[in-house]
Amino acid sequence: MSETGPEQLNGIMPDLPLYDEDDLLPLSALQHLLFCDRQCALIHIEQVWVENVYTAEGRIMHERVDSGRSETRGDVRLAFSLPLRSLRLGLVGKADVVEFHREQGDDAKKTSDAAIWRPFPVEHKRGRPKKELWDKVQLCAQAMCLEEMLTIAVPKGALFYGKTRRRVDVVFDADLRRETEETAIRLHDLFAGGQTPPPVLKSVCENCSFLEICLPHALERPKTVRNYLKTMIGDS
Repeated sequence: MSETGPEQLNGIMPDLPLYDEDDLLPLSALQHLLFCDRQCALIHIEQVWVENVYTAEGRIMHERVDSGRSETRGDVRLAFSLPLRSLRLGLVGKADVVEFHREQGDDAKKTSDAAIWRPFPVEHKRGRPKKELWDKVQLCAQAMCLEEMLTIAVPKGALFYGKTRRRVDVVFDADLRRETEETAIRLHDLFAGGQTPPPVLKSVCENCSFLEICLPHALERPKTVRNYLKTMIGDS
C-alpha cells in the first residue's frame, strides 16, 4: 500500500522527536486545547466531563459512525472508527471515517495490483463550519497519523457538519501542519505541567458545558473603587 517511503515523508513531516508509547496523548485533546486550555485540562487531566445538549448531539453523531466496520463503494473503501497513532506528534486516537480512494499507479498494464489507495480522513462534527482552526487541526493530526502509519502522503480530507449536512474540504498545507505540530507540543507541555489553567471569561463560555464548574464569571472584578461602589449599590 506504500507509495511514499519514510524518507520522502520527512519532506512532508518535519523531523520531530519520537514519543514513547506510554507518553501518547488523546488526539481529540487538540481540539479541546484550541477551544480552551482550561477545558482541555479539566477533561484530560482532571478527568471531568459535563454534558449538555451540544455535547450529547455530538456524542450521538459519533456513535453512529463508531462501528469499526468497513465497506467498499466502487473505487472507494471506507473504514469506520479507524485507530490512529503518531509517535512524532505523540498522539493516539480514532478517525470517524477514512476513505481510501483508488488511484491508478504507473504500471502500464493498469492492473488492480498497481492501484494506490489514498487515505482521505473525514471527521464528523455536530455544528457548523468555524472560522477558527480547531476542527482543521484535529483533522490534520489524523492525516499526519495516517502518513506515519501507512507511509503515504495524505494531502487533504474533509469535515462533515451535522447542522449544514455538508462537507468542507480541507487541504493539509504547510501552515496547517505547522499549527498542528505546535498544538501537539503545547498539549504535551500542558500535561507535563500537570496544572489546570485558571478560568478566563471568553465569548465561547456561555455555550460551554463546563460553565458551572469552570465559573469564569467568578473572577470578574470591578476595575475601580467607583465601579465597585456602583455595583454594591445596584445589588442592594
